[in-house]
Amino acid sequence: MSNNDQNHWGTATRGVRVGAERTPEGEHSFPIYATSSFVFESAAQAAARFGGDEPGNIYSRFTNPTVRAFGERLAAMEGGETCVATASGMSAILSTCLALLNQGEHIVAAHTLFGSTIGLFNNHLARFGVTTSYVSPTDLDAWREAITPATRMLFVETPSNPLTEIVDLAALAEIARDNGCLLVVDNCFCTPALQRPIEFGADIVVHSATKFIDGQGRCLGGAVIGDAETVGEKVFGILRSGGASMSPFNAWVFLKALETLEVRMRAHTAAAQTLAEWLEAQPAVERVYYPGLASHPQHELAARQQDGFGGLLSFDVRGGRDAAWRLIDSTRMLSITANLGDTRTTIVHPATTTHSRISAEERARAGIGDGLVRISAGLENVEDIIADLEPGLAA
Repeated sequence: MSNNDQNHWGTATRGVRVGAERTPEGEHSFPIYATSSFVFESAAQAAARFGGDEPGNIYSRFTNPTVRAFGERLAAMEGGETCVATASGMSAILSTCLALLNQGEHIVAAHTLFGSTIGLFNNHLARFGVTTSYVSPTDLDAWREAITPATRMLFVETPSNPLTEIVDLAALAEIARDNGCLLVVDNCFCTPALQRPIEFGADIVVHSATKFIDGQGRCLGGAVIGDAETVGEKVFGILRSGGASMSPFNAWVFLKALETLEVRMRAHTAAAQTLAEWLEAQPAVERVYYPGLASHPQHELAARQQDGFGGLLSFDVRGGRDAAWRLIDSTRMLSITANLGDTRTTIVHPATTTHSRISAEERARAGIGDGLVRISAGLENVEDIIADLEPGLAA
């Protein structure tokens, strides 16, 4: 199979076929290379590998065939040149920042980022002299005004978690280029099955593979996708020295999961759309946040930029935290867990879980109120999901 063949394949085909060259054993499913190190044919070959003069496996902290296969497949699906696979989504973000930012430099980020990402920027990168300013993800003028001569990175998550705000990626990429900044996009909630930010001008895409890429809540993992120099050399250099490595077993799980990613994402989207429309009609619900609804402020942008609206939605319940907690506690089938992207529908109260470690002021600025409930629509029959929510909303 040639690279030219792969260039003409669709995203689903790439998810099934790329990055799994057969060994002489002739296996049909790519194997797990469960080894910490690799043997060299000679001292000269070992020296050439360590010196970078000869490609090949050295040590599984940074070179492992199963991890490499996963990275090649995900990079092909995203349209990037290379992928660095990491131990978690947060380690993917940390590795990107460590590789590309220096003391005294500046990030402009959406104030709707995942709470742990905000915590990483505010509590840890700040200790090393990297500062962050936060803006509304949908206000392009705010992005422009926040950029300073020290700004090196624009960082955004689209759709956002949990309010599903959509960023105009092409417009933001233009702002980044005009100001000599890198645009980093967290594509965790759409995955390349529904959105490919590099096609709109993003420089780097990051993932928590733990979420929809895995799809069954089994393994932790992350990924950074981009070009051969920025990601393939600089971010890879942090992985090689820092050791935030993906395990071969987890890489094998993710590699297999990519084969069904597009099918699953379309099923998640269909369930979330039905659920969002039903929630919007419930008297106990003040507002539903889902890009597939005509009432969503960026519905038309999402329809142009994405191939589907995704499986994540949230809604405000009348009555604040007490009402939200009663609703969550009334469910019998849904899983009360902060993870998402699972085959099983999950439900959580963001203000006291995923975003509890950021300040009340930051939560208010991001629109995360006490009555907000987040749902990640799973692959159960949607009628059963609705039936599980109905008694709590009726009460």
